[in-house]
Amino acid sequence: MNAKKLLAGMLSIALLAGCSGGGSTTPSATPSGSDKVSVTVTVWGPQEDQSDDNGKWLQTQCENFAKEHADWDLTFNYGVCSEGDAKTNVGTDPEAAADVYMFANDQIPDLLKSGAIAEFGGKTLDAIKANNSETTVNTVSYDGSVYGVPFTANTWFMYYDKSVFSEEDAKSLDAMLEKGKVAFPLNNSWYIAAFYVANGCTLFGPNGGDAAAGFDFSGDKAVAVTNYLVDLVANPNFVNGDVSTGNDIKAFFSGTWDYQKAQEAFGDNLGIAPAPSFTVDGAQKQMKSFAGSKAIGVNPTTKLYAEHPEVAVALAAYLGGTAAQQAHYDSRSIIPTDKNINVGDDALARAQMDTMGYASIVQPLQADMGNYWTPAQSMGEELVAGTVTHENAAEKTEQMNESMNNAGVH
Repeated sequence: MNAKKLLAGMLSIALLAGCSGGGSTTPSATPSGSDKVSVTVTVWGPQEDQSDDNGKWLQTQCENFAKEHADWDLTFNYGVCSEGDAKTNVGTDPEAAADVYMFANDQIPDLLKSGAIAEFGGKTLDAIKANNSETTVNTVSYDGSVYGVPFTANTWFMYYDKSVFSEEDAKSLDAMLEKGKVAFPLNNSWYIAAFYVANGCTLFGPNGGDAAAGFDFSGDKAVAVTNYLVDLVANPNFVNGDVSTGNDIKAFFSGTWDYQKAQEAFGDNLGIAPAPSFTVDGAQKQMKSFAGSKAIGVNPTTKLYAEHPEVAVALAAYLGGTAAQQAHYDSRSIIPTDKNINVGDDALARAQMDTMGYASIVQPLQADMGNYWTPAQSMGEELVAGTVTHENAAEKTEQMNESMNNAGVH
């Protein structure tokens, strides 16, 4: 079943239930007839969002949603499903699955294949675009359509020692390398792309949405980066790895999962910032992390959607809206994507939000993305080993590009 086709006939109804920025909804669609809408909505989310320890975030938000929709008589049926399990638990038997659920953005193609995810449009889409960075919106986009309401990001940034590097230093990798040891996992293909993309290399076109475009890690733009990385590896203040690789490391690159490690390493001097810029051929280039997200989706195959799609769409928009994201952040420290939320002096949250704002690109949701990983990793490993040199940089770069575009064989 194709989610787009199923949604098309009902879209004019569903879009009336769009959600505005602050977690409140626009006037709801008027149901046919005079009877009050009385429905049970099945909602799936991770156990952590339903536990007493975290204030039963999911139940609380659904109850708040019901209060704001007094014209609807709503009952909620909750189920446990982590974001990473959505494509299996929802996709295996969509008609028996949740009406509204949480998912990881890289599952959109699989959910579409099973017909288990609906496209958003109208006021709901307007709110998604208004409240989130372009990169964040692109994480839930596929073939030009948006399929989720994002609520948190998945990306990486930089942890550093503020006693060694100033905030201004932290904006320039070159400046940092003059003052202290910087660790970067160059042989990890999830990270090395940040350099090449910064100088114009692309994966499936400029926005990652053109499957026919393939990978463009060719020509002078890519060779210039390889030459920069040859010099980077030779710099005595560069270390391949992270903060655990050596005793004197004063900066490293990772995500929220390594926050405790960073605290242990830098203590009160811990600084956090988006990845810095670096200099290629005399020009400053902003490193770009790969980015993904977690989001709220709507299942278009259920009885509820068939009868009252406006309810499911409005609930999804609410659970990913400003008020619900604020509550998620307060209860579980889930860093929001919503630009309206002020995270104050929370450096971790600010770094992730800023990264999504200007220092990242979407990890493409393309079937051939798998062809990228091995050639990129091989390039990183050869750079670290010293087998890539200025003399063979052009040849090695072209080999990487050809391998990416020929099923990833290196």
